[in-house]
Amino acid sequence: MSSEPTVGRDLGARPGRLVDATCEPVNAIQAPGTPERDWIRWRGLDGLPRIAPATAGGLVVVAAHPDDEVLGVGGLVASTSAAGERVRVVVLTDGEASHPDGPIPPAELAARRVGESTRALAVLSAGGPAVEIVRLGLPDTGVAAHEAAARAALVELLAGYALCAAPWSGDLHADHEAAGRIAAAACAAAGTPLVEYPVWMWHWAGPEDPRVPWARAVRIDLTDDGARRKRRAIACFVSQIAPPAPGTDDRVILPPEELAHFERDFEVLFR
Repeated sequence: MSSEPTVGRDLGARPGRLVDATCEPVNAIQAPGTPERDWIRWRGLDGLPRIAPATAGGLVVVAAHPDDEVLGVGGLVASTSAAGERVRVVVLTDGEASHPDGPIPPAELAARRVGESTRALAVLSAGGPAVEIVRLGLPDTGVAAHEAAARAALVELLAGYALCAAPWSGDLHADHEAAGRIAAAACAAAGTPLVEYPVWMWHWAGPEDPRVPWARAVRIDLTDDGARRKRRAIACFVSQIAPPAPGTDDRVILPPEELAHFERDFEVLFR
C-alpha cells in the first residue's frame, strides 16, 4: 500500500491516507473510511462462495508496492507455501514515495520497505518453500507509464504457475489499477487464471457498494496458522504502521483502524 501523490480514476491529487490532523481529505481514499465493524456486521461477506485456502500448481502474486502482497493475500501465500507449493511475488515498485516530502530520502525509504517485505514474506513461508521475490523497480506513482514493459516481463514470470493474484483494477489507486491491468493482460497472454484482491476498497467502499463487483467476489477462510502468520507479517511493515521519523514525520499510512481490514481470518478476491 502506498499513499504517494499520484492520479487515479475519479481521484484528486493524493490517493493515500496520511494520518495528519492538518491534512484535509481530498479524495475517496483520504476521506474518512468505513469502520471494520460495519464490514464484519454485513452478512454479505459471510455469504460469499468459498474457495480453497491454498493454490495447487503454484501461485504468482503481483503487488504494486511492498506490503500490498501481504495485506491482500498474505493468508493465501502462507497456506500455499505450507502446502508445499511454489509462490512467486512480483513487486512492481519499491514504495519510495509513500511519504512524499518527508525527511527520509526516497532511496532510504525504498530500502526500508524492501527489507520489510522480504522479512514479511519469510514469515509467511516459514516451514514451506521460500517465497521467490522478483522486484521490477518501477517508479512509485508511475507504474502506468511502464505497463507494456511490465506486462511483457510478467508473461514470462507466469510460466508454469497455476494462478495469479493481483491488485483489483478498480481499487481507486493509480498504481494498483495499473498493476491490475498489467496482470489481466499478462494472464490473458499466458493463459493463466487471474484473481484480484482489493486493498483500498475496504476504506472507501461500504457494504453493498454498487461500485464493487460483488457478483465476482469469493472468500478464502484462512487456516489458524495462515491467519497468525499474516498478522505477524503485517507487523513487519514498520514504515507503514508507525511514523517513519517520530518527531519529524509523524504520518502513518496504516493506523489500527486500517489494519483491522487485513487482520481478519479470511480474505476476499474477485474472479
